[in-house]
Amino acid sequence: MAAGPAAEAETTEAVSVAGDSADVDEVAGGRGGPDREADEDDDDEDEDDADDEDEDEDDADTGGDRAAGDVAASTNGAKPAAATSDVDLFRQSEIAADYVEGLLDILDYDGDIDELVSAGRPVVEVVGGRLQALVGQRGATLEALQELTRLAVFRQTGSPSRLLLDVGGYRATRRKELSAVAKNAVEKVKQHGEAVRLEPMSAFERKCVHDVVNAIAGVESESEGVEPNRRIVVRPVD
Repeated sequence: MAAGPAAEAETTEAVSVAGDSADVDEVAGGRGGPDREADEDDDDEDEDDADDEDEDEDDADTGGDRAAGDVAASTNGAKPAAATSDVDLFRQSEIAADYVEGLLDILDYDGDIDELVSAGRPVVEVVGGRLQALVGQRGATLEALQELTRLAVFRQTGSPSRLLLDVGGYRATRRKELSAVAKNAVEKVKQHGEAVRLEPMSAFERKCVHDVVNAIAGVESESEGVEPNRRIVVRPVD
């Protein structure tokens, strides 16, 4: 269900409030705040995601985009910590869920929030009937919210997070779409023997494409350019 201009404006204002706050923990206090005791790395996208992005690992332009957002930007260049236990990862997801719930309260939105650990990274999933404004055009708002949520986690733990945030199953749907885009590019490369440049994508989107291309023999992918115009090039293997 498409969100109207008023909903988009409301979301933008709330994101601005959360991002400009001198203390992110105030917004992160949703379900218990910074004093709440709770138990807690990757991607590209994450972004990308990060995705996933999430770019918590170097892209290196060799198909290493990680899903989900740019943690370095969120944490002033801090390096990701070494392997983290599932307990610590789940604590990150709890902190993130608190932050997201606080944001939903600001927006007066209703949504069910699930916190979990998947594939070695904390994940927060939000499901509801009126949340499209939190996704935005091609997931742009979702990526921004993910970065703010990671920052909230960083403020409480002191460690960069590769948290993946999803709203309304957007990322799963987008992965299927990007899989088709990647396979179509591979077909063109094999048919014509020439490189194919895709449109600019987020880290999460690039990670999805890299995963598909790298699983197919005879082709390879790499990223080129700089954000927000960074894109994937699919070419035949020499």
